[in-house]
Amino acid sequence: MDSTVTDLRYPIGKLTLTTMPTREQVAEWIDDIAATPSAMRAAIDGLDAKQIATPYRPGGWTVRQVVHHIADSHLNAYTRFKLALTEDTPTIKPYDEAAWAELEDTNIVPLSVSLDLLEALHIRWVALLRSLSPDDLERDFRHPEKGRIMRLDTTLGLYAWHGKHHVAHVTSLREREGW
Repeated sequence: MDSTVTDLRYPIGKLTLTTMPTREQVAEWIDDIAATPSAMRAAIDGLDAKQIATPYRPGGWTVRQVVHHIADSHLNAYTRFKLALTEDTPTIKPYDEAAWAELEDTNIVPLSVSLDLLEALHIRWVALLRSLSPDDLERDFRHPEKGRIMRLDTTLGLYAWHGKHHVAHVTSLREREGW
């Protein structure tokens, strides 16, 4: 981990949205999304129950919550992409990520379930993403909480960052703790 990173919330830095990405950037982001499930599996490999129950930072989510969150979040993202591809600027349904992370399924469902879900979901999502034309990637949706319309190509960059961001929560914790 870069020793200059002091904010444990953003181990890879804060998101910078690219509003007009190149085709090369889009292809790279799709590859990043494709890599997320295996990167998360590798990040938690060998952790015991106590380590999985450890917050990645003081006041932050536990490793368990992070893993379940990424499956929840990417399910929502996949749905948002499908809506934007089949409707004209649909208004998406936001959700309370923190409240979802506190629901009991996060405590009782094994991490393998969310990892398997993430893997299967990403197979579908990446196949969809690789099938999209430049015009498709310009389609958009309305995000009522953010108060703006978001294009799919820009949103793709957000979720490529999102996967790496949460994997880094786990890997930076492991590095700090010497796991």
